[in-house]
Amino acid sequence: MLDTVVGAFFSFIFGKLFKIGGNKLSDMLRVNKKRFAAGLFWQPVAVGYTPRKYAYTLAHNSKGKANLFVEYRSMVGLASKYRGYIPGMSSLAAELSDVLSEYSSFLAVFESDKKYYLLAVRNGIILADKLFNNEADARSEYAKFSKIPDWSAFIAPNSWGIPRAMEKNLGALLPRKTKYHLRAINLWRSRILSLLLLAAFIGGIYMFFREPIEKMRTVKPITIDPELKAEYNRQIDEKNKELDQQFEIKKEEIKPLVMPYSSLPVPAARAKQCYQAIGFLMQPITGWTQSRVVCDETKATAEFSRKYGSLDGFYRMAADFLPGATVVEIDENTLSVSVVLPEVDRVASQDESDAETIERNVISMFQTLHTDVDTEIVVDTLTNGVDTANLNIVEIAASSKLLPMQFTKMFDEFGGFYMTRCSWNAIARTWNYEVIIYAK
Repeated sequence: MLDTVVGAFFSFIFGKLFKIGGNKLSDMLRVNKKRFAAGLFWQPVAVGYTPRKYAYTLAHNSKGKANLFVEYRSMVGLASKYRGYIPGMSSLAAELSDVLSEYSSFLAVFESDKKYYLLAVRNGIILADKLFNNEADARSEYAKFSKIPDWSAFIAPNSWGIPRAMEKNLGALLPRKTKYHLRAINLWRSRILSLLLLAAFIGGIYMFFREPIEKMRTVKPITIDPELKAEYNRQIDEKNKELDQQFEIKKEEIKPLVMPYSSLPVPAARAKQCYQAIGFLMQPITGWTQSRVVCDETKATAEFSRKYGSLDGFYRMAADFLPGATVVEIDENTLSVSVVLPEVDRVASQDESDAETIERNVISMFQTLHTDVDTEIVVDTLTNGVDTANLNIVEIAASSKLLPMQFTKMFDEFGGFYMTRCSWNAIARTWNYEVIIYAK
């Protein structure tokens, strides 16, 4: 009885102190296979403070709720590990503000991963950094901020019909390598003091109630009639048998983990598919130019910029040269045209080498070709609610004059190869590739 009382008391005190509970992933958004932190508390750094010292002061005044911070220009954003944030996680608000720094003030909302992310920046100051699970709440918040005059730019989905607003793809905006990451705030000194005071308080409570609790722990012997006990157990057994006959209890089947490398597109087929889709979209449209074409995992998309043509003329020619393509008007001078990619043959493949060996071999291969390459080793976690598996992945990015079929041919000696993205830069006349290799 004493253990139960003390345990319940500890749970209550620590729950109040650290705010444990709730949806830990509610303010995180997965973009380009990376988790970004949203919903941070932003404050301009006060005069006379360094960003870390000011973040410590804010966290101390919040009674320890915040223990992570990110620095962006003259601001700090605060977060808490107890809501699922972790050190090293990128700040979505800081990364986007940096990308869109050409606008002194902008109001933006992006649809991604079935969620809506709202960012409001005024004269370089982050006013709102919010993530919504439904469209209605996001539109309501967007409407409130839009009443503020003199925004330099509006960004919103085309389906919202916002005047002067342009639609932008969140995944295309974010850089591949981020630079604004959450860091830990040192709160151990104040946390230890709080724990010492808490321990002293609990010790005082225990000493005060020790005698009554000891009396409660004393168990008095109870005499039970053996015949009455046997009859009771017999009736319970009969009732259980009746219930077993009436109901069939089926255990929920847990689906086994399915590794992504167990079904990868055949590299040659995937490369040929992207090459053909990009060639199909690079049709000449009078009065319009193509700047680049991108082939991702599900579709190929080309961006057309107007020189002297018209929208009506584009649609008429697209009906002849681009049948089956989907056209999206980004603004009056920019169009996005995309086609869905069909399925290709798949195989199971994983490289038997460790990730460090694969990365070293890839760098050596590109050094032999006198070509620059970016590599990074990441770990992705899969779970079905019971079992968990960590995947070692080598991410590779490079620019090349080689066609997709020739580029993927370079990786024939590697297993677990998958091209996630390739694009053609019509101005530089180069191919940009992003590929991954699943390692052992």
